[in-house]
Amino acid sequence: ESFQTEQQKAEKMKIKFGKTTENIVTRQEFPLEKARQVLAGKTVAVLGYGIQGPGQALNMRDNGINVIVGQRKSTKANGSWKRALKDGWVEGETLFSLEEAASRGDIVMMLVSDGSCPEVWRKIEKFVTPGKALYFSHGFAYVYNKITGVKPGKDVDVIMVAPKGSGTNVRRNFLNGAGINSSFAVAQDATGKALELTLAIGIAVGSGYLFPTTFEREHVRDGERSQVVCGSFVRTRRRRPREAVRMDGERADARRHA
Repeated sequence: ESFQTEQQKAEKMKIKFGKTTENIVTRQEFPLEKARQVLAGKTVAVLGYGIQGPGQALNMRDNGINVIVGQRKSTKANGSWKRALKDGWVEGETLFSLEEAASRGDIVMMLVSDGSCPEVWRKIEKFVTPGKALYFSHGFAYVYNKITGVKPGKDVDVIMVAPKGSGTNVRRNFLNGAGINSSFAVAQDATGKALELTLAIGIAVGSGYLFPTTFEREHVRDGERSQVVCGSFVRTRRRRPREAVRMDGERADARRHA
């Protein structure tokens, strides 16, 4: 189906935020089976197995998506590498170095911490080749690319799905049969299919409601808007641009999105 068709589908449900009416995508408008069709034949490489990585990777795997994980190898008993092994990722099959995973992935998910993004990007940039998609769950690295150096080529899709909750909640809600609210954005549509791809990933990672945003807007104020969607609005404000507000009312520094 065409990019325009997906835009039309995304307009089926609307919700009003103050004076602004926005289009919301739900699992009814974009069912899991459709997401599987869009992602069929693609390899999703999740880079970073810290905070957001495990929940999104495991949810996609359980939903039948072809997922691999990229993580720095470590012998620490409580480290991310060991955690990935415990979660059933197999070294050399579904668990690789950051560079190897990025080279194998059609969709490269940058779920490392904001502080790690410059270093990781330098390692994997050459593997983010034309036609691939570069995915984020937080706007910081792309918005502040003069600081991070994250400047993908114009022939790459740049997309985002930002769950409005901790990685733990992303996984817990999925296992409980509930979705989590997420915002989504397309910064670059090189293939003409970036929106469809974004919505497919949003559903595959366990989103119940997806509301549109931009990378810039997500970075500063989408926590408040997600509260409205879930029906328990609590007005929040960010003390610093890099803080994110979780739906359970706790505050989590966005640098922990690893």
